[in-house]
Amino acid sequence: MRDVAKVGGKNASLGEMIGALTALGVRVPGGFATTAHAYREFLGQGGLDVRISTKLAALDVDDVAALAATGAEIRGWIKATAFPPALEDAVREALRRMAKGQEIAVAVRSSATAEDLPEASFAGQQETFLNVTGEANVLAAMHDVFASLFNDRAIAYRVHQGFDHSAVALSAGLQHMV
Repeated sequence: MRDVAKVGGKNASLGEMIGALTALGVRVPGGFATTAHAYREFLGQGGLDVRISTKLAALDVDDVAALAATGAEIRGWIKATAFPPALEDAVREALRRMAKGQEIAVAVRSSATAEDLPEASFAGQQETFLNVTGEANVLAAMHDVFASLFNDRAIAYRVHQGFDHSAVALSAGLQHMV
């Protein structure tokens, strides 16, 4: 659980489960997680993080139409931004190790660095995609997971809870489907 800031609450909990329960015979599907650092590097490309912050600073989240338009615009920016080559290469390599030459299906799960805090619960606000096959589809699902940090309800919730948007990062957890 000391890795929540690196891989988010869900992925840290899965790591705990794998580490503690495997020896007891409990089978938890394996996989890997991207880091919050990788997410921040991704958003740092071309000043995307600054554009997002500027857009959100001017937003009145109680204006539902403006919230929807702003969220859609930010999600579009994220989906249109290529992953840094090192991140994409690392994900492809890790998927190949998981697949061991087979066609596999994975869950691409979101894990926020601010989930399940004593004063707020962010769990369930971001997207998860099940039965994803193929490297290109996994990378597209990762884009969707990263973009989901800026869905309308997540943006509004952070504002209403007094959380700085830039203080929350995402990790994508990729886990074998059962």
